[in-house]
Amino acid sequence: MSTTRQIRPLVAGNWKMNGLKAGLAEALKVRDSLKAGGATASIDVMICPPATLVGALAEAAKGSALIVGGQDCHPNANGAHTGDIAAEMLADVGARAVIVGHSERRWDHGELDGQVRAKAEAAHRAGLIAIICVGETAGERKIGLTLDVVGRQLTGSVPKAATAANTVIAYEPVWAIGTGLTPTVDDVAVVHRAIREALGKLIGAEGKAMRILYGGSVKPSNAKELMAVANVDGALVGGASLKADDFCGIIAAYGA
Repeated sequence: MSTTRQIRPLVAGNWKMNGLKAGLAEALKVRDSLKAGGATASIDVMICPPATLVGALAEAAKGSALIVGGQDCHPNANGAHTGDIAAEMLADVGARAVIVGHSERRWDHGELDGQVRAKAEAAHRAGLIAIICVGETAGERKIGLTLDVVGRQLTGSVPKAATAANTVIAYEPVWAIGTGLTPTVDDVAVVHRAIREALGKLIGAEGKAMRILYGGSVKPSNAKELMAVANVDGALVGGASLKADDFCGIIAAYGA
């Protein structure tokens, strides 16, 4: 496993715009699987459903090891922002974390690093863990800009007050999300090492202890290899988190 294994790993599922009330049955299977203990006693497991299900899942997860998070938040605590949701609203219904800066927000909604940082600060204000996503496009990767892009996103998106307790970084190469493609373990190692070094420069010792997740077509068949890479402290899982069997298969990468 990672040489930073003293950092408690996190396996988080991002359901994106998927899931009706009936779909909570899959999340409850994950919740119930965590009762068995074993490897899951030493890692954190999270599911981030759509906003319509955050409260219901948080209520169902009470007293269990399953953490519930949101998928986005507005920088402001309230106001005339039709259709948006504040970090305080997520916290109010039981969320403990929120994803910010996902590539699908950066590219679909034109979010810039400064906006992502403001959302992360909002998460901290509400007492939530901010999961800040970074990652390059296929075009950027092709011309050798991966480390430049990721470094810029980190510098612009990570608040100065970020700590290992209130912030998680997720590296998700945009070209690998939902495509079935993944970088090699050597490629992942290079980027995660660069992220660790950048965090150290940005926020000092807190950066050395911060969790860095890998995301992008993570599935049971490749999870163990990816999770064993140095400076990979868990996974941000997309489609494979929608089915309990697949998600639990990824969690099992931390089995004995």
